[in-house]
Amino acid sequence: MSNFDPDALECLAAIVEEGGFERAAQRLSITQSAVSQRLRALEAQVGTMLIVRSRPLKATAAGQLLLKHTKMLRLLRADLERDLKELAPSSLRGAREEGRISIAVNADSIATWALQALTELAQQGLPLEIITDDQDFTQEWLREGQVLGCVTTLKQALRGCKVVALGAMDYVAVASPAFAQDRLAKPAAAGSAARSKASSTAVTPVLTIHNFRDVSFVAFNRKDDMQSEFVGKAFGLKRVTLKQLFVPSSEGQVRAVLAGWGVSVVPRLLAQGLMDQGLLVNVAPTYTLPIQLYWHCWNLESEVLDALTAALKQAAASSLMVGRV
Repeated sequence: MSNFDPDALECLAAIVEEGGFERAAQRLSITQSAVSQRLRALEAQVGTMLIVRSRPLKATAAGQLLLKHTKMLRLLRADLERDLKELAPSSLRGAREEGRISIAVNADSIATWALQALTELAQQGLPLEIITDDQDFTQEWLREGQVLGCVTTLKQALRGCKVVALGAMDYVAVASPAFAQDRLAKPAAAGSAARSKASSTAVTPVLTIHNFRDVSFVAFNRKDDMQSEFVGKAFGLKRVTLKQLFVPSSEGQVRAVLAGWGVSVVPRLLAQGLMDQGLLVNVAPTYTLPIQLYWHCWNLESEVLDALTAALKQAAASSLMVGRV
């Protein structure tokens, strides 16, 4: 097998990760012409194209293999640097840009428990890059070799990877109290005028099979099927069509709900404090949707991978419903 120039491999990775030749050149502190030359030399050595010059740029199948190889080299380098740091702390002056350790984590985990899991490693100097995506799609980043691990809802391990069950994250449907009263309350019956105002507002209106189509749901993005999955399972429906608004941030979804945009299905971990304060109400109190999460990573002997796995498992044990996996 040919020996590949590490600088050329990092050049390929920079083009893919930065999304273009100009930004790759800036990251590597070389000219754009030098980036093109390194890529051409690598393509000549491999004997095929490695980059599809599209918008956005994409790696070819061969490019993805070399990208995965580059990530493995980074992992080996990170392991070596950790060992050297223990033996000679002054020998390392900080992580290089090309030494980044990339993982893909779903946005809801980032917003709730995952950063807590990774804090100690970040403080130790591990050059982490967290890529966010919908929880059903983070595994694609691992499949393409762009990350060395991912948190996902998918249980089946990819070839050459191992999987660890983390636990279940509970999701609840929430709205602002004003929105619930205004949009979910049943119209007053003709003979109910004698009821007091206090009694008519004492019970929080809830989502039902009859009114869920009348309200907007705040979803993460167009790939997010959490809202329709929740409604479908809550009411025993096979197909659900919702009116949706999109806010590509877990915390942003909650802020939109607080502002009265609509209903949203969000992690209980994210909403419980606001529900305790009365700022949000659970509009489907009889149903909770548990979403199982798994950590996938390359099946390699690596102190860095072991440390990441242990940290995520420990944080999940205190935050997720581990016993239900």
